[in-house]
Amino acid sequence: MSFVGTQQKCKACEKTVYPVELLSADGVPYHKSCFKCSHCKGTLKLGTYSSMEGVLYCKPRFEQLFKETGNLNKNFQSRKSFSLAG
Repeated sequence: MSFVGTQQKCKACEKTVYPVELLSADGVPYHKSCFKCSHCKGTLKLGTYSSMEGVLYCKPRFEQLFKETGNLNKNFQSRKSFSLAG
């Protein structure tokens, strides 16, 4: 008899997620160690994350995104602040 494992793949690393390491957020499987904020790379918990269009954020970064852009715009990830010398 052969072992029939899970066919679920972690959204972050695309590797197989076994039940002991499975964390499911919004029905999407992740390894516990892969469940991180896409901006600051901090480890997330189910009660302390936000997601927009499948992109994971910690609550502080998600709020920062809204404050900086005035809306929930994906340009947040690529924004860079710089100053011009006058």
